[in-house]
Amino acid sequence: MKVGVVGTGFVGSSAAYAIVLRGIASEVALVDVNTALANAHAEDILHAVPFGTPVRITAGGFPVLDGASAVILACGVGQKPGETRLQLLARNAELLWSVIPQVLAHAPNAILVVASNPVDIITQTVTHISNLPPERVVGSGTILDTARFRALLGDHLDIAPQSVHAYVLGEHGDSEVMIWSSAKAAGVPIETFAAQTGHSMSSETKAQIEEKVRHAAYRIIAGKKATYFGIGAGLATIIKAIRDNEQVILTLSSLNTTLPKFERACFSLPRVLGAKGIVTTIEPTLDPHESAAFHRSIAILCEAAQDLRI
Repeated sequence: MKVGVVGTGFVGSSAAYAIVLRGIASEVALVDVNTALANAHAEDILHAVPFGTPVRITAGGFPVLDGASAVILACGVGQKPGETRLQLLARNAELLWSVIPQVLAHAPNAILVVASNPVDIITQTVTHISNLPPERVVGSGTILDTARFRALLGDHLDIAPQSVHAYVLGEHGDSEVMIWSSAKAAGVPIETFAAQTGHSMSSETKAQIEEKVRHAAYRIIAGKKATYFGIGAGLATIIKAIRDNEQVILTLSSLNTTLPKFERACFSLPRVLGAKGIVTTIEPTLDPHESAAFHRSIAILCEAAQDLRI
């Protein structure tokens, strides 16, 4: 499987590195407006290949994407001092009007995997520009937030995070919603598991976990300027699911086709991902508090999209 990565900053290069180390692709093609940066990453990642699985690494302009089955979009401009979020969104939208046609000219059958932030609005923008079916535009959404939620719950309960089943839905951002009502371990509610194993799961404990999940990016950015390892691994997982037709359930952002009130919005729900992209979207049962918070989160995204006029 050939995978393209457009934008080789921290996120794009981390995704490419994770894909190569895990042997997920037979070829990884890197594209960046800064060709020296793309070439440098290609050479550096190539030197990791002997420690993993043979993978061909290429870099260059958009023609290197020829034949790619999936293309990760990690491109975008940074926020200028004093610039508003919507001004940044507008500039990134303008960039995408240039990028998407060139990507599809060389990889017309590719599934587009969106990583650029704010990922939900960018996913909506990419869907609009590309005119592709919604299932072929996959936003990374809250895949990282869900991983953070599970990691923190696993750490608190002294179990592997892979044994925790819990989701973060809605916006990848401050309004995201942690779904406690369906969180489980060993097939029982997380509170039951905590009680049986001698761990606290009080409202204070839940609030602390929520705070750590919701503000993780701020803490990481304060310490090292950007977050990229976690999302890089998440993007590699998305590509693997597409390659192997895994039909795995991930919290991904995609154009809404199920909730009539939010027809044009992109936000995260549990979605089944396979070789053709998003196969099915699941609407989980939420308690009244979660449902209200989830709808508020979507409303925030709808307002931002309306202001951007996409």
